[in-house]
Amino acid sequence: MNFFQQLGTLFSTPRYWEMLMKGLGTTLMISVFAAIIGLVLGTLVAMVSIAKKSRAMAVPKFICNFYVTIIRGTPMALQLFIMVFVIFAIRGFPRELTAIIAFGINSGAYVAENIRAGILSVDIGQTEACRALGLSSTKTMTKVVIPQAIKNVIPAIGNELIALIKETSIVYMFGIYDLTMVATIIGGGNEMSSYLVPMCVAALFYLGIVYLLTFFISLIEKRLRASDKR
Repeated sequence: MNFFQQLGTLFSTPRYWEMLMKGLGTTLMISVFAAIIGLVLGTLVAMVSIAKKSRAMAVPKFICNFYVTIIRGTPMALQLFIMVFVIFAIRGFPRELTAIIAFGINSGAYVAENIRAGILSVDIGQTEACRALGLSSTKTMTKVVIPQAIKNVIPAIGNELIALIKETSIVYMFGIYDLTMVATIIGGGNEMSSYLVPMCVAALFYLGIVYLLTFFISLIEKRLRASDKR
């Protein structure tokens, strides 16, 4: 069969369509929950990293810096391997949950650096002016610095979320039933004589997810820019 015949076979076979939807669901589940973990963890790490130096913060700062250095300096596939076969090598423990934790921890390191850079990009003169007016450090951070930092980091955070979605494709190597795994299974089926068609369809699904995410990020950016003009 040629390319278009195989494409027609794929979409006209209910079993293949159900497999694709199930794989898409797994990919979205891992991506969404990992993104939530990454945003929360990254924000906490960033707050610790920019906190004033003190004896009480010495250990937390060291831990956060060590965490960011290790995660950003090692491959995601290796981190996932360690999570699956070492840390969570528990009989019956869901590998999907392991993947969510692994990707969440990985994303958190990059989000932390993006947020830290965004906060530091705000002119220090604004902080000094707020303190001169009698505002506390907390109010200065929450009312002045963070709102401006959010506008600065939205594009970077969006890029990290897009990278996270695409990186989840490696989970198929660990037997997790995601889009890439489904494409591999369909490509090896009796009705299909090539992996090209199912892989192209899986790529279109990834492209659609990324396009929608990019669209929503651009809407947020436009909304924030519009608020600056008021």
